[in-house]
Amino acid sequence: MKSLLKSFGYAFRGIGYALVHERNMRIHFVCMIYMYTFLAVYDFFQVTRTQLALLFLANALVIAAELVNTAVERTVDLATDTYRENAKIAKDTAAGAVLCCAIFAVAVGIAVLGQRAAFEALLRYYLEKPLMLLILILSIAAATVFIFKGFGKRSKTGKEENRL
Repeated sequence: MKSLLKSFGYAFRGIGYALVHERNMRIHFVCMIYMYTFLAVYDFFQVTRTQLALLFLANALVIAAELVNTAVERTVDLATDTYRENAKIAKDTAAGAVLCCAIFAVAVGIAVLGQRAAFEALLRYYLEKPLMLLILILSIAAATVFIFKGFGKRSKTGKEENRL
């Protein structure tokens, strides 16, 4: 049982690492937080349990792909510090896998949440409640800073100066 708990700890540490060190992971994370917050707080969107399951699946696929991409990039950086065509191909194809998953997730999101009436109701809500609109704008500003600055100062991972 102790080793099982340790393995969960390692997994959460890996997710945390990606959130701290990978801007794209923070982008995915912020988009998910906003989407699930809008779905949970407002009743404007009509989403079935099956549609919600598809949203969960699409989000999990993107996060998993981003984690695998990070693992591939770090492994390649560990294996070589000089330009190698195979290292570049490994990194580029892993990044391509994330892009494919992200495009799929956006398509699922559009298919499930592309509800004109819901967006019109959301717009009316924010126009009628300027304080809530201000809070939304401030949260978007904070989210943008989080995406591009992360958690503040962190050590270089080698990725920035070793992109093959």
